[in-house]
Amino acid sequence: MLSWELSITLEPEFCVASLQRALEAAVPQIFNSDQGSQFTSEAFLRVLEGKRILISMDGRGRALDNVFVERLWDGEIGGGLPEGV
Repeated sequence: MLSWELSITLEPEFCVASLQRALEAAVPQIFNSDQGSQFTSEAFLRVLEGKRILISMDGRGRALDNVFVERLWDGEIGGGLPEGV
């Protein structure tokens, strides 16, 4: 994980800006996400392709594909977010 940010929407613009900030810290070889519209937007994919990052997306309907990342989040920020977030 390079960084994280939180938004109450799924707007691609927020995700693209967040991705660009994360890529200032490091550029991974592979980027994995689900198939959400924010991650499949042309603008988001263009940033990854511009950095020659391999794109990996979980299969449709594969809710358990993210179980390891969900555990990481629970360990990293579980209980660390302000109340109401």
